[in-house]
Amino acid sequence: MKDGSIRNRQLISKVNITSLVKLFILHFLIEKEHYGNELIERIEKCLNYSWKPSPGLMYPLLRNMEENLLIEGWWEEPDKKTKRIYRITDNGIKHYEKIKTIYKPMLDESLEIIKNTLNEIYKK
Repeated sequence: MKDGSIRNRQLISKVNITSLVKLFILHFLIEKEHYGNELIERIEKCLNYSWKPSPGLMYPLLRNMEENLLIEGWWEEPDKKTKRIYRITDNGIKHYEKIKTIYKPMLDESLEIIKNTLNEIYKK
């Protein structure tokens, strides 16, 4: 181990899926307001349709982010409660800038591990 720390058994994924989805949510909400399913679709499109977050991941995460004052939401039609619209808060913007800085080197390292594996195993 290069830094003497405890072994990391998550070799490739230095950032977990929930954290990545949170990063995407904040990123998209900086641009404009979105509802949950729209965020799922934007993430799926951004990942070239290779993966999308499930509603079982997305909606509890949105509720948690709302409880932590990173985003705020309201019902488009309060009587029906069918579509909840979200926007980022000032706290959310600060949090986004912080995690964006923290995750960048971890994502770069994960990418490097994958590229090196492909190069060695598959001689690409």
